[in-house]
Amino acid sequence: MAKTVYDIMEENNSQWNRENFRKNQALPYEQKKVLAQRRAEEFYREIVYERDANVHVSVGGLDSITLYIFLREVCKLDVPGISVSILEDKTVQAVHKQLGIECLKPYKSKVEVVKEFGYPILSKEIAAKIETLQNPTENNKTVRHAIITGETGEYGGFQKNSRMKMSQKWLNLFGGYENATEGVNYQIPDFKVSSKCCYYLKEKPADDWAKAHNSFPYLGLMASEGGRRQKSLMANGCNYYGKTTIRSCPFAIFSRQDLLRLALELNVPVPEIYGTIKCDENGLLYTTKAQRTGCSMCGFGIQLEKRPHRFDRLRETNPKEWHFWMYDMGWGHVLDYIGVQWEDRYQEYVQEVLE
Repeated sequence: MAKTVYDIMEENNSQWNRENFRKNQALPYEQKKVLAQRRAEEFYREIVYERDANVHVSVGGLDSITLYIFLREVCKLDVPGISVSILEDKTVQAVHKQLGIECLKPYKSKVEVVKEFGYPILSKEIAAKIETLQNPTENNKTVRHAIITGETGEYGGFQKNSRMKMSQKWLNLFGGYENATEGVNYQIPDFKVSSKCCYYLKEKPADDWAKAHNSFPYLGLMASEGGRRQKSLMANGCNYYGKTTIRSCPFAIFSRQDLLRLALELNVPVPEIYGTIKCDENGLLYTTKAQRTGCSMCGFGIQLEKRPHRFDRLRETNPKEWHFWMYDMGWGHVLDYIGVQWEDRYQEYVQEVLE
């Protein structure tokens, strides 16, 4: 399929956005903080004054809690916060209550999502690819071929080694659904995988609330987190006004260090699950406990975490819930399959490594 002039213009614009974004990421902290304030205020003026609509903050963990306070105390904007708070750790829920965040209800329970759709593992992008392989149709035939081989065909410009191809490590474990069609010999897991959990638990309830209130969100996303977020933020910038999506991510150019520094400056209430914000011998800020939080049954990124990982911490803070997910709901089996240790206690694991 030949590229149109519009396609070329879009590619050039996207490339310019990425280059400009990288320059902003390299700025000193104080300049990035000023830019974040400008983008937040610009979004507010555009939505509230120009479009006669409303704005809100989608609040979850420390990043978005910091954003909520930043908007109110630095930008002096009276922006309400919403959250499907019940999905968060109890100490995060306590901070939400302290700040007066409006709590929404998920459309399905975590158990229902896992049973109906599958386990959220590795990353949203990888889970979506595995989900596609597990649910073959004539319409996704080209996509499935690209996931296995990287070949995109005419629709994708005849690329031979595109990013659509799943990494070899995960192809070995999840690519077996295409053994017959692609002449490969990969494994097939005995469980389902899905990227739909966030949609039913968080995204859809928040989107419906936003529509009912004619409101558009501020999100505490940072490109430094990588993955789909990085790609989207670098292509579209802090403030995005699309046909179907309108949102502001004032912290898009922030690093983790920038976020933690701002949290200290604003005296943000840090949920207990994170511990406290400290400075190491190299002058780098870190949280003494969890670095990231989220839904207690989420497996996105678990393969990248060092121990004690999120499920180790869940075992310490809520052993009954840990036992339920690991044994009753089969999460332990899934972690075994992708090579993540979980059943031995973290202290026993450390001792074994030392010996």
